[in-house]
Amino acid sequence: MGAPGSVDGFRDELRAWLDEHLTADVVDAGGLVDEENLEALRAWNRVLADGGWAAPAWPVEHGGRGASVAEHVAYLEEMNRVRAAGPINVIGVSNIAPAIMQVGTAEQQDRYLAPMLRGDEIWSQGMSEPDAGSDLASLRTRASRDGDDYVITGHKVWTSYSDDADWCLVLARTDHDVAKHKGISAFAVPMRQPGVEQRPLPMINGITKEFGEVLFDGARVPAANMIGNPGEGWRLAMTVVSHEREPHALGFAGRYKKLVKDLTAQVRDDPSSHGEAAVRDLGWAIVEAEMLRLHVARRLSDRLDGISHGPEGSVDKLLMTWTEQSVGHAALAVGGTGLDGGDDMWLKVYLYSRAQSVMGGTSQIQRNLVASRILGLPAS
Repeated sequence: MGAPGSVDGFRDELRAWLDEHLTADVVDAGGLVDEENLEALRAWNRVLADGGWAAPAWPVEHGGRGASVAEHVAYLEEMNRVRAAGPINVIGVSNIAPAIMQVGTAEQQDRYLAPMLRGDEIWSQGMSEPDAGSDLASLRTRASRDGDDYVITGHKVWTSYSDDADWCLVLARTDHDVAKHKGISAFAVPMRQPGVEQRPLPMINGITKEFGEVLFDGARVPAANMIGNPGEGWRLAMTVVSHEREPHALGFAGRYKKLVKDLTAQVRDDPSSHGEAAVRDLGWAIVEAEMLRLHVARRLSDRLDGISHGPEGSVDKLLMTWTEQSVGHAALAVGGTGLDGGDDMWLKVYLYSRAQSVMGGTSQIQRNLVASRILGLPAS
């Protein structure tokens, strides 16, 4: 057993807690919410929160444990080891909560963070629009002041978990007379109200709850629900996106390692069923997953040394994309499609991997950021 207060002690405490509380219905959920597992995952979320394990890196005053970087790594490793689902509202806990902690008022933190952590209230992220995806600063959604409220009008797309969400962090233009990056503000908008129309977007892998488009037509939000000051929406959005692009914070490195381990076991159990090309694809996926793990280790070492990164997050996102798509390709080559009546899990892994080069910022945009902001190359 590890000594109290050590990383080993933290790991042992989590292992003992998981042994007591983990149930089969939240194992191998894969982080995706669908009609069949939604309520089971929400119940599990509350169990995690009550035990202090929904977001151990959060400050203690907000329901976390104030875990160190090393302890958070141990948490992700142990959750992946037993294939336990993490918090259901990953959009809120992983991305939006840090922004609210950074710029939200004390009243906003008290109101939003605890229900978010427990999964009692699910959050979505209203950023991308049909004509403002990669160029997010060109968004057209408007927020017009009307007494104590703002009136929201616009169209958002690729809004994660929008049809189940109670709240949406909406970026909207509040000032049309300044540079486009400076006229954007952020709001916590209640989704269950007149003037909000939600249209789920079925995904190619069969998931129907992860994405949707949302139309705001006169939806109202109290001015007190603005997160940060007027015109600070762009800075807040970059805080949210920076957390979205970190492979460590999202636990992706551990997930990829688990997937290639399962694929390797399949090949070893029945090597004659897998051709040379499939084995080669799996070998490359193993290399990519290990590359990402080592990259994450370097980033964690930087954090422990007090070094923070800005545009380097684009490198993280590119490496994460390459790894996920390599793993997805191997999943299809080794695991097959399952269209002959077998399990289609590996086909779903492959199909989902194709989205990684688009969501969270396209690979083309990430390369442009690396070229301009890291390498200092001139614009073409």
